[in-house]
Amino acid sequence: MPQAGWSNKRERQYEHIKDGLEERGRPEDVAEEIAARTVNKERARAGEAKQASRTSTKDISSGRRGGLRSHSGPGGRTRDQLYAEAQRKNVKGRSKMTKAQLERAVS
Repeated sequence: MPQAGWSNKRERQYEHIKDGLEERGRPEDVAEEIAARTVNKERARAGEAKQASRTSTKDISSGRRGGLRSHSGPGGRTRDQLYAEAQRKNVKGRSKMTKAQLERAVS
């Protein structure tokens, strides 16, 4: 699904992102869409695109955003994510728990 206007660099970037997503278990069509959107956003940020939305140019970069949202850093999962898991596990008293308490309850 690479676009006609993409440079060789952007085509390689697209393939790299798509392959990584497929390795992590994403379906091919979803991986293609995410990869294309990511490349298009990076093109907009670099001034390579004819049109660019405000969020494409003003928002944090795709790579940084992915790193912040990977939930592997010191913050880990959000309280809402922990709460949802506690709900699935039917943990009693979860609505009054703090994030740290939820982490202990679901682990």
